[in-house]
Amino acid sequence: QVQLVESGGDLVQAGGSLRLSCAASRSIFSIDVMDWYRQAPGKQRELVATRTSGGSTNYADSVKGRFTISRDNAKNTVYLQMNSLKPEDTAVYSCHALVNTGLGAYNHYWGQGTQVTVSS
Repeated sequence: QVQLVESGGDLVQAGGSLRLSCAASRSIFSIDVMDWYRQAPGKQRELVATRTSGGSTNYADSVKGRFTISRDNAKNTVYLQMNSLKPEDTAVYSCHALVNTGLGAYNHYWGQGTQVTVSS
């Protein structure tokens, strides 16, 4: 089991920056994949950024060059640095972990989300 708690969401002007944090209740060293999703009102949930335990990253086209995902295994925390924010980045941002059970299956864990609002 893993509990995930996000923080760092806020109201920011367009062009500004925010750093979101996702603190896990246990070591993330062995967690295969941790990523950030977002969901804006009336829209489907969207995968924003992914980072694997091996260090590979992947980003949605809409955030490439502006957002950076990183993980600090010593602090059991994953971050999402968001720069050059746009009003269309407004959404609830949620942290997700994909954990290998060791039995040929994976479990999904979600945080409760943190609101990011970008004003024009």
